[in-house]
Amino acid sequence: MTKGDKVAFSFAKKNMEGTVEQVFQKTVYIKADFPKDKGKIVKRKIKDVK
Repeated sequence: MTKGDKVAFSFAKKNMEGTVEQVFQKTVYIKADFPKDKGKIVKRKIKDVK
C-alpha cells in the first residue's frame, strides 16, 4: 500500500472508496469524497482497509 492507491473501507455500514494519502506502521489516512464533504481525510487501521 502506497500513496495514491485506491482502497475500499467501511463507513456507516457502507463500503466507500478513497485514495491513500499517508501510510504509517499500523494506520493509513484516506482521502474520500462524501456527499456533503468533498476531500475529507479519514484515519483507519491498515487491517481494516481492503
